[in-house]
Amino acid sequence: MKENESKHRILILGASGFIGNAIYKELCSYFKTFGTYRIPHKTFTSNNHFLHYNVEQDDVYEVLEATKPSIIISALRGDFHAQTIAHQHISQYVLDHDCKIIFLSSANVFDAYSKYPSYELDKTFSGSVYGHFKIKIENMLLRLPKKKVAIVRLPMVLGVQSPRIKELKQHLSDKTAIEIFPNIIMNVTTDSKVTQQIHYIINRNKSGVFHLGSTDLVHHDEYIKDIVNQITTKNGVLYKHVYTTNEDRYLAVLPKFNKLPKHLQVTSLEVLEELNK
Repeated sequence: MKENESKHRILILGASGFIGNAIYKELCSYFKTFGTYRIPHKTFTSNNHFLHYNVEQDDVYEVLEATKPSIIISALRGDFHAQTIAHQHISQYVLDHDCKIIFLSSANVFDAYSKYPSYELDKTFSGSVYGHFKIKIENMLLRLPKKKVAIVRLPMVLGVQSPRIKELKQHLSDKTAIEIFPNIIMNVTTDSKVTQQIHYIINRNKSGVFHLGSTDLVHHDEYIKDIVNQITTKNGVLYKHVYTTNEDRYLAVLPKFNKLPKHLQVTSLEVLEELNK
């Protein structure tokens, strides 16, 4: 396995972010792995496998030329227009080289649908600016040869260091109300599970669309309360109920075609347990 793994050169765009950094830590022992960072920090500036890259100012081609990746993992954040241009350049690079892209997308590509969970081959349809942007990049990449693309759609990604958990802790500290959505049915995952799943996709040279959410679905309000109970013993936590719709609304990505092995699947309960470690 090691021999097969070492031949890849991996570039993670957005490796200083929450998910990108988790992927870097998972892969760097097995592959020659490079990452980009936006805001200088000694963790990244002192690591010669990290390159400074600002999607709004720099040409991604320079990073690609410097690292010569065989796999590009896009976990970029930032201005949508700048990201679109970057992904056009990435697409051209993938087309011209022996290279593949793994794009981190979102359950929000389905946020205009509400009646059912979404599967890999369902038509994307979004009512949000963010969802529209992700669909635009997905459609661009899906025009590339099939074997060169893996699109990974993620639900809410949690972890001890995740922005969502930090935000909840901030609310608890400030004694401000936590927004909960009683009518949203969703699924969840953790950074550690996503990184294992991406490692598997790389090792097995998988391509196509992957839905990497928990195998079961949860109500947003109940689940957030469960998380809060995990991270605090305080009573009298303030909640603000937000009703965007009168009926239950699904924002969940479930696999039907590209199912991963059992040990790489996760349940909402396992996600909760991981937050308690």
